[in-house]
Amino acid sequence: MIEAALKESGLEFKDLNAIAVTSNPGLEGSLLVGLTTARTLAMLLKIELIEVDHLEAHLFVSRFSDIPAPPGIGLVVSGGHTRLVYIKEWGKYEIVGRTRDDAAGEAFDKVASIIGLGYPGGPEIEKASLKGDPNRFQFPVSDMGDCFDFSYSGIKTAVLYKVRYGLKEKLSKQDTCDIAASFQHAAITPLVDNAVLAALKYKTGWIFAGGGVSANSSLRKRLKAKAAENGIKAFFPDKAHSTDNASMVAACAEFYLNKK
Repeated sequence: MIEAALKESGLEFKDLNAIAVTSNPGLEGSLLVGLTTARTLAMLLKIELIEVDHLEAHLFVSRFSDIPAPPGIGLVVSGGHTRLVYIKEWGKYEIVGRTRDDAAGEAFDKVASIIGLGYPGGPEIEKASLKGDPNRFQFPVSDMGDCFDFSYSGIKTAVLYKVRYGLKEKLSKQDTCDIAASFQHAAITPLVDNAVLAALKYKTGWIFAGGGVSANSSLRKRLKAKAAENGIKAFFPDKAHSTDNASMVAACAEFYLNKK
């Protein structure tokens, strides 16, 4: 597979000067396979091995966008993680907010399953929400007080109870679309609010959002609008680079390779 990829790029093993691999966080089995393969190749080829943090790599997708130099605010929203980061400079960060239970993407997947939509839940809920009323159901919006943390277990449970006990009849197609739209609106609200509030607190001029959930069109629209209202710019990767991809790992590794 690696030889085929190199051949397609017109390269050979001798052209490599480093190998980048995700080392954490993630599923232990998958990480072990990747790390073992990368370490073996690096040893055999006698080239440098660069282990990359998965969440930091999502921020490094910004290298493919025309964004200003730090400081800035990074919002990582994926299936397993929801994190708000103050980017002092590339390589130096302060985590200012994180989820206390479910991640945003995880909530999208679980809610999609509850209302009978497919997997992954994010695209399915976004598609259904286009035909739904976001104001029909009032689902709880997480508010952690004075901090920028998130919580998604409550909204997931609220949707479950609404489906099981809050509807007089069996879930209709319109009910499904309305729940999807209402859930999506409530789930996105704290992401938008906390990111903008963090940018104001740390006096940064921009926000960059990465991770699978950052592909959501409603999130992009609302974050750009609220950021602009406060004199802040919001940036997103193209949707192909929002989800996990090799180029984000390579971009992060290149930074540390050049720095070293």
